[in-house]
Amino acid sequence: MTNDALLQRIETPRPDVTAGEAAAILETFYGLRGEIVELGSQQDRNYRISSEEGRFVLKICRSDYATVELEAQNAAMLHISGKQGAPRVPLPRRARNGDDILFLAVGGVDYQVRLLSYLDGEPLTRRKHLSRPVVEGLGALAARVALHLADFSHPGLEREVQWDLRRAGPVALKLLSAVSDQARRDRIAKVMVAAVKRLQPLAPELRVQPIHHDITDDNVVARPDAHGRMIADGVIDFGDIVHGWLAADLAVTCASLLHHADGDPFYILPCIRAFHAIHPLTEAEARALWPLIVARAAILAASGEMQLSIDPDNTYVQDNLAHEREIFELAARTPHALMETAILEALGLPVEELALPEMGPLLPGIQPEAVRFADFTVTSRGLVRDNWASPQTELKLLEQAARETGIAIARYGEHRLTRTELLSPREPESVALHLAICLPAGFQAAAPFAGRIERDGQRTVLVGAGLALHLEGLDAAHESGLPVEAGEPIGTVSGEAGRFGHLAVQLSVGGGFVPPLFSTPSHAAAWKRLSPSPSLLLGLDCDAPPLEGDRVLARRHASFAQVQKNYYRDPPQIERGWREFMFDTRGRAYVDMLNNVAIAGHGHPRLAEAAGHQWSLLNTNSRFHYAGIADFSERLASLAPEGLDTVLLVNSGSEAVDLALRLAWAWSGAKNIVSLLEAYHGWTVASDAVSTSIADNPAALTTRPAWVHPVVSPNTYRGPYRGPDSAPAYAAHVRQALELLDVKGEKLAGFICETVYGNAGGIALPNGYLAEVYAMIRQRGGLCIADEVQVGYGRLGHSFWGFEQQGVVPDIITVAKGMGNGHPLGAVITRREVADALEREGYFFSSAGGSPVSCAIGMTVLDIMEDEGLQENARIVGDHLKARLESLCQRHALAGAVHGMGLYLGLEFVRDRNTLAPATQETAAICDRLLDFGILMQPTGDHLNVLKIKPPLCLTVEAADFFVDMLDRVLSDGW
Repeated sequence: MTNDALLQRIETPRPDVTAGEAAAILETFYGLRGEIVELGSQQDRNYRISSEEGRFVLKICRSDYATVELEAQNAAMLHISGKQGAPRVPLPRRARNGDDILFLAVGGVDYQVRLLSYLDGEPLTRRKHLSRPVVEGLGALAARVALHLADFSHPGLEREVQWDLRRAGPVALKLLSAVSDQARRDRIAKVMVAAVKRLQPLAPELRVQPIHHDITDDNVVARPDAHGRMIADGVIDFGDIVHGWLAADLAVTCASLLHHADGDPFYILPCIRAFHAIHPLTEAEARALWPLIVARAAILAASGEMQLSIDPDNTYVQDNLAHEREIFELAARTPHALMETAILEALGLPVEELALPEMGPLLPGIQPEAVRFADFTVTSRGLVRDNWASPQTELKLLEQAARETGIAIARYGEHRLTRTELLSPREPESVALHLAICLPAGFQAAAPFAGRIERDGQRTVLVGAGLALHLEGLDAAHESGLPVEAGEPIGTVSGEAGRFGHLAVQLSVGGGFVPPLFSTPSHAAAWKRLSPSPSLLLGLDCDAPPLEGDRVLARRHASFAQVQKNYYRDPPQIERGWREFMFDTRGRAYVDMLNNVAIAGHGHPRLAEAAGHQWSLLNTNSRFHYAGIADFSERLASLAPEGLDTVLLVNSGSEAVDLALRLAWAWSGAKNIVSLLEAYHGWTVASDAVSTSIADNPAALTTRPAWVHPVVSPNTYRGPYRGPDSAPAYAAHVRQALELLDVKGEKLAGFICETVYGNAGGIALPNGYLAEVYAMIRQRGGLCIADEVQVGYGRLGHSFWGFEQQGVVPDIITVAKGMGNGHPLGAVITRREVADALEREGYFFSSAGGSPVSCAIGMTVLDIMEDEGLQENARIVGDHLKARLESLCQRHALAGAVHGMGLYLGLEFVRDRNTLAPATQETAAICDRLLDFGILMQPTGDHLNVLKIKPPLCLTVEAADFFVDMLDRVLSDGW
């Protein structure tokens, strides 16, 4: 085909064939009748028919296309289908006359017609977010198709099509004529020229073979896996198959992913790695990959405009135009050098290192021993309370350090907490790619190497041979464009005489881009190749030590028992918190939506001061006499109902439950305890015995000791009896258990349950349940234990204790979690005579539970809760949060129900709202996706299908809204 014919084909509209005419063709020539639906296409007409024989696609193209090209497409599909492990592909179906391709005239115009089998599944383009396994799967699929086509040959492959990236330059010129916006046209042209310029020296080394050349999110079909993620396993539309560059085949796939990338070009790297693992790329192909992606993006952007000018009613083109522009914008603004480096590193291929020349000192007057380093990392002692949030903190701390000796430096490569972003779904640009130096204004800088001075906005740039020095905060001594020699003065540090100035120092290699001062952590390794450390210019090591998150995790696993699990497969290393936020060592902020331990919030200064002050005075065990234990015990007793006047202090909720059970045994002289199924109460021998959650212990139901009598849990959402008025039905199960004990002549020690069904996500007990059950228990001499470890202590907002929702008073209250805001502290509150019964077994004390420091912390937590109105905040923010979560249930079928109240909530995910089949895998994947957005969340419940929403009680409405907005985004875009 000549270039003129190629350019003429570019301007070809779709065939003018209606659905009715397509139906007539199908019935007349293929004997098929059924529902007809038009499918999208840029230059063909495609109709799907659902017939008694199955579903098929009628493809109609203009006669301009050489028949041999269509024959090549059919042959390629048959070729792939015969390969072992081949993906699903459409297969041609012959017409009644035995032909694979029909030549028909419709409305006086000649067309070529084929019928292909239809592949069930969903195109990935409909999913905004594609998870990493899906992206990897797409790369693997593209590689397998390329391998299957490697030994395919057909004369119809020698063709010229507008999508062949070997002809991207001339095709783009033709397409650009249809772009009416001159600025946009010029930008696309500029981007294309830059891409072609980088491709030209690599082109002779690029392998050529038969390629599909259109394995995109639009041309693969996928089906859900067990996690609800879409896994691509079928390839359609062989219309662009050609003898072309292998690297271009992968480039087309990667380009299609960019509109799923949420602005991050590195999103495509798993796809590239997966392709390379199956069909290895050469170094030249890896270097060519990004320019090919950019060229594809430019062709897409221009082609869409061209096709709409020809065929303005083409809804397929209209629908694609927005994401094609998104693809182009991301490709256009990403430096070629950055992506080339990232791709080579991802594939383990050599990255060209520019050997830095010998360089003189930038600041000749500096004495290394006079330098002080400022610390802006997450563990910095200079960052206190929330001063990291102030834009002036870095300057203040640098100047504070500089006052000691005259010069202070913030390190290159440091992950700065001062650059974090709260309530942001994106990781912050927190990694410094420069040195920030504070030194006296007027300090003279010299050229460390010979070059040419250029001004770039606020920057002074010394451009050398393949190397550039970027300086901000310098009063340049030379005009732009003038050459300077090594050692020659180039300017002085800006600022008023007698005061400090601030100089940013940065290097870049290769040219053609201006590096940012900061990078995101995920891009930092590639950027550091292009913007290396300027430490050499100062003659001392100014580099931040590398993060050791993986090494620390390995050390944890080596010395810390594996049974003590950590959240997430690839957990962030959290080293700081503030209010409802937690921060990792990379400078990322996370909204803590699950940490019910930090009830008053993280990093509370009053708690730090109280603990430090008391520790400076005294810390010992509770058998000594000191005021704190009397104050705290009295305060706790005052929070309980009248009659519950005696406190025992321990270290944790597990110990509190264990002690409560011992009290019941001692009081009653019996050991039998009635508990609930699906409950979790702790890890000690006794508290574990009454725990029946199979999520925490898969063998729980078969390993309970004989003195534990679990009964059906009053789960009003998915239990055998539904709704708030199901108490009599559930209480009947307790009665049956008690009657069995009566028949055996065994006495009862007590009954234990959470007063809101916490392990299931905060489900309210049915109305009157505890009143009915407590009466039965007390009738038999047993004690009623209210486990308030998770649900009590103001977290419900509407009441301080969970049992208040049921209008009952227990005999024993167990509490822990938020009591110490993370300090090990728990308590049992009961009547004096119940506590005294324990003396028959000997005396009791807990070394740390009632220590002076523990008591000071416990008192301070209660003071903070009162002074800051945290219970009221839990009610207000919790009600707002619950209403917003309930709105998600109206829009997303997966969101089955919202449980709980205040800031103890649970969102339950189900695959079917009738059967309530738990969406366990989906819940895990959703939690992982929320982590990407900066939200800490984990599943709970026996089926691990409930989000356990238990944030600090200082949670703001803004943070709650961010959580729901991100959750809505996950449910809408996928996980």
